[in-house]
Amino acid sequence: MAYLSRLRELVPTACPLCECASRGGDLCMACDQSVMRTLRASGPRCPVCQLALAQDGRCADCRARAPAFDRVVIAFDYTEPGDFLVHRLKSGYRFVLAPMLARLLARAARQAKLPDNTMLAPVPARRAGILQRGFNPAAEIARHLARQLNLPCQPALLRRVHEGRRQAGLPRAERMRNAHSLYDCARHVDGLHIGVVDDVLTTGSTLHSIATVLKGAGAASVCGLVLARTPHG
Repeated sequence: MAYLSRLRELVPTACPLCECASRGGDLCMACDQSVMRTLRASGPRCPVCQLALAQDGRCADCRARAPAFDRVVIAFDYTEPGDFLVHRLKSGYRFVLAPMLARLLARAARQAKLPDNTMLAPVPARRAGILQRGFNPAAEIARHLARQLNLPCQPALLRRVHEGRRQAGLPRAERMRNAHSLYDCARHVDGLHIGVVDDVLTTGSTLHSIATVLKGAGAASVCGLVLARTPHG
């Protein structure tokens, strides 16, 4: 696997953003820096949810509701141009971008030093979304991320109890109500550390709801592994 990974890195490809020369399907150096710019240049972040902190140093999201999850690891901010990559994956049906995006998230996860007995589980998509796209973006990211980090992945661990409304576009309070009791866990996960994989985190309502379920099923900790975080809620 390591040999194949090194071989992939040598293959000339076009950058997924600017289409200039790159290698292995990854972003070119300039676009990589552009995608990471706001994350690296912004001020302090909440150590739990990664929200950019206000001048008083307090996290508006965690102050409004103590999260059930323990922390969040993000690859980049959901701002230009990173948001374009997520949009192409989800709305442009470009599931071929999943390996590259997973590598960006794996880079952040390695720096975060996840516990050894971490199990990955993607957020289940709405049935309507799967029928429209033909795939679950979170599941595609989780599949490739598991290979990158050499961690087990259980795509069916989390189940969607009912469809619910699409979170996108809903006000904060509606997001919280909509995500409540939306998911369950297929089995006990006593003592395991669960990495919940998703594409975008806005209010954290989905992750909070899932973490509540996982903690109830015995999880030792729940970490959100998210491609992009809206930096200001």
